[in-house]
Amino acid sequence: MDLNELRLRFTEPRTPPETIYGDQGTRPGGGELHAASVLVPIVARPAEPTVLFTQRTAHLKKHSGQISFPGGRAEQTDASAEHTALRETWEEIGLAPERIELLGRLSDYHTRTGFRVTPIVGIVLPPFDLNPDDNEVAEVFEVPLSFLLDERNLQRHSREFEGVQRHFFAIPYEERYIWGATAGMLVNLQRHLSPG
Repeated sequence: MDLNELRLRFTEPRTPPETIYGDQGTRPGGGELHAASVLVPIVARPAEPTVLFTQRTAHLKKHSGQISFPGGRAEQTDASAEHTALRETWEEIGLAPERIELLGRLSDYHTRTGFRVTPIVGIVLPPFDLNPDDNEVAEVFEVPLSFLLDERNLQRHSREFEGVQRHFFAIPYEERYIWGATAGMLVNLQRHLSPG
């Protein structure tokens, strides 16, 4: 998929695709969900578009070592979900907002930890500099968009959690293992970008 096709998928009128609602197919129980946003950064590389990910540092109390999109919790001063995603991306990896062309939103994703995450899809225009926050980000890396959109690379796993068998998506790539909320949002990206 090239960048023009990508832009078209976010501008053409379409029937909304079926989406993944939340972690392991379940809705979080009681309590108010905290608003959060992530940027789904599609890098406009000359050979083919890639998606930029972060790997969280091992010492963090929540989601340590996991692969994620840059983003985080909304603040009262944020004007929109887009503002949150751009601010958090700047704070986490030093990617300047002026290098990002925002395309649109994917469906909100609810996490077991009590967040309603709005994924904001954007095209990142090289050249750009990164300055990852060493406290939060162990590594920044890219995966070809074509790999992530190929349903043959999508796996379905299960595990027992609080006495119940739960199912979740995973997308292994080389030595990396993308799963959980990030994989769920990638499934929603696959569905949003699929033709028809």
